[in-house]
Amino acid sequence: MGLWRIWWSTMQLLRPTFKRTRPFLWFVLACAGMTIRLDLAGVTSIVRAVGLKEWCYDRLLDAFHSKAVTLSVFTRAWKGIVMRIFRPFLYTLKGRVVCIADGIKAAKAGRKMPAVKKLYQSSESNTKPEYIFGHSCQVVSILAGFMNSFFAVPLACRIHEGVVLSNRDTRTLVDKLALLVKELAFETPMYLTADAYYAARNMILPLLAAGHHLVSAVRINAVAYAPVIHQNSSGPGAPKKYGKKIKLRTLFDNQDAMKKAKSPVYGEEKVTLLYRVRDLLWRRTGIMVRFVAVIHPVRGKKIFMSTDLTLSPIDIIRTYGFRFKIEVVFKQAIHTIGAYAYHFWMAAMKPGKRKTGNQYLHRESPKYRAAVIRKMGAYHLHMMAGIVVQGMLQYMAVAHTATVWASFGSWIRTIRPDVLPSERVVAVALRNIFPEFLAGRHHDDTLVEFIRNKIDLERAEGLKMVA
Repeated sequence: MGLWRIWWSTMQLLRPTFKRTRPFLWFVLACAGMTIRLDLAGVTSIVRAVGLKEWCYDRLLDAFHSKAVTLSVFTRAWKGIVMRIFRPFLYTLKGRVVCIADGIKAAKAGRKMPAVKKLYQSSESNTKPEYIFGHSCQVVSILAGFMNSFFAVPLACRIHEGVVLSNRDTRTLVDKLALLVKELAFETPMYLTADAYYAARNMILPLLAAGHHLVSAVRINAVAYAPVIHQNSSGPGAPKKYGKKIKLRTLFDNQDAMKKAKSPVYGEEKVTLLYRVRDLLWRRTGIMVRFVAVIHPVRGKKIFMSTDLTLSPIDIIRTYGFRFKIEVVFKQAIHTIGAYAYHFWMAAMKPGKRKTGNQYLHRESPKYRAAVIRKMGAYHLHMMAGIVVQGMLQYMAVAHTATVWASFGSWIRTIRPDVLPSERVVAVALRNIFPEFLAGRHHDDTLVEFIRNKIDLERAEGLKMVA
């Protein structure tokens, strides 16, 4: 069974999320174009990659703005598909899957694009400017692996800054990520891994209420409290809950009390860590939390936390060590897939001040608010299309590795048999055999016929598709 036939049969699982067949086929066509395109110049690159006729450009724009799909329904359906097709490869810890969450800032120059605001980038890389204008997004992914390779499969992405629909909306980025996790509706408990920014009450309590746990880093200046050992007391008032205040950085003071262990961090060998574990009360949540202070010979000192008191310190360190995998997802999404390479302008948008950020819509007319919401929906559907494309490339890499390499037809200086092909390698393989897919006869020719009728034979790209 060819790669494209597998790809199409898997994409058909998304059909129930669309109210009509035609918008679904346009969406699948857009995903196919994002998979095989050579440049990332928005929707025009999809038209060039597939060799489509000129009028298809407007139809693709309409597909991303379509009302035939509900974003929340689509997101939950994609999560279900990932849990189904990646089931043998999902990484589990104590019977729970591990999810990774983080934020990404996508640069946008358009002043006619809603939710574009001035954003601060905290990065150690000198190639990134300190401030940019763009969209601030948050992403949730799930950890999977095979052989010696681990990767994060993206599940959902939302723009969580830039537009305020109501002046009564006081939700923070942490609140919105917690709602996104809730929207995914995990049927089984899981661990969520995130950086220190998300180690907050409004993230931890919703997770615990749903049966999930958080594994994250903690700021070095954080404090916790020792539990109180209650004695029989007949004094007035409620019993004391918090004992001695403990600065978490003091866990590093007595290194003789710290234990040694081989580093469980993914990719590290011959590295020895020092760690110390304490179960303390965290006042911002009012519950006992397990803190692990770690001294790394290269990376220095770091404090981790887990709301699961049964999780061993080594497992906490190992789980947080996978967090960087979502950074790899972002890199591939930007440079290989173009998940954030959309240029959907809103002609009726009112110019905003460049110095400020959020656009407040509670003073605007219902028509203007509806136009902004429609444009935001197009951005989100484009990002979800990129997520689906990336997830499908990862699925091909892990489940059909040999077929991918057989169709690659190019050269890489180092091909390691114990490492899965990257998203770029799979995209090259699919690009090479796409004309063969269009020329063949299949049990279900719906997509093939839909694409064939739109190929422009007067252009070089179209001729390649039918050669």
